[in-house]
Amino acid sequence: MKGPLFYSKILLFGEYGIIKDSKGLSIPYNFFKGALKVSEAPDEEAIKSNTNLKRFSDYLEEIQNQGVVAFDLKKLRADIDAGMYFDSSIPQGYGVGSSGALVAAIYDKYAEDKITVLENLTRDKLLKLKEIFGLMESFFHGSSSGLDPLNSYLSLPILIHSKDNIEPAGIPSQSTQNKKGAVFLLDSGIVGETAPMVSIFMESMKQEGFRNMLKNQFVKYTDACVDDFLKGDVKSLFSNIKQLSHVVLDNFKPMIPKQFHSLWKNGIETNDYYLKLCGSGGGGYILGFTQDFEKAQASLKDYKLEVVYNF
Repeated sequence: MKGPLFYSKILLFGEYGIIKDSKGLSIPYNFFKGALKVSEAPDEEAIKSNTNLKRFSDYLEEIQNQGVVAFDLKKLRADIDAGMYFDSSIPQGYGVGSSGALVAAIYDKYAEDKITVLENLTRDKLLKLKEIFGLMESFFHGSSSGLDPLNSYLSLPILIHSKDNIEPAGIPSQSTQNKKGAVFLLDSGIVGETAPMVSIFMESMKQEGFRNMLKNQFVKYTDACVDDFLKGDVKSLFSNIKQLSHVVLDNFKPMIPKQFHSLWKNGIETNDYYLKLCGSGGGGYILGFTQDFEKAQASLKDYKLEVVYNF
């Protein structure tokens, strides 16, 4: 048995800000993927995943009692007993939605009266899906917006206007002529943990200065970046990304691994590239933007870079 594939995602803009109603833009990233499988000869990873699914099925029974979503738990448990696991190439703790893809796969296979990708996805249906996925994914992170699984489930770019206003988005097609500019992933080589990073953020939110910075700078530049990206205004986009990168370096230091502080600063000073958080930070991938990928590669020659999108 092998289920359909669900892909990783990248939140291009909006990490942390969407908690406070900034705009956000999330895109599927087909380089990594996962599917539910049963194996005759499971390896250590498969056994670990299967054990995790057992715990997850107990949690799904708990949330089912809230009346928001119902699952065929009998079938799910029978499949888990038969050795089902989530076979995934999506790295965990890297900010690219490993738990989101798993949640999407479980909902797709076991939810009753599920909302399918093929029907007319009204705003209400999208919000309902987001609510269900948020509840499901909270098992992994303590709390979840539900956006990662939504992205993985729909496999469409999603534009977040605010907490209760989201829609599938068309993103500019990638230019084929002289593709110099790029969005890329830089591998920090460190596994990040979402929950501790979110709790640092929530603690900082108790300070008035931090809240003001978030509203007047972080959210302002994030919203501008989303608008520029969707309009394809590259010049304005890079000017706003530079500001955003600066704000993150000044105010989100705990989320940036120490050894990357000077690399981050160097990008802002040379304009070869600009870095920003990918997901909650603390490790995993760092997201990079450059108008000249060759230049960025030369500056970051000691690191592994993956291109996500070309300008």
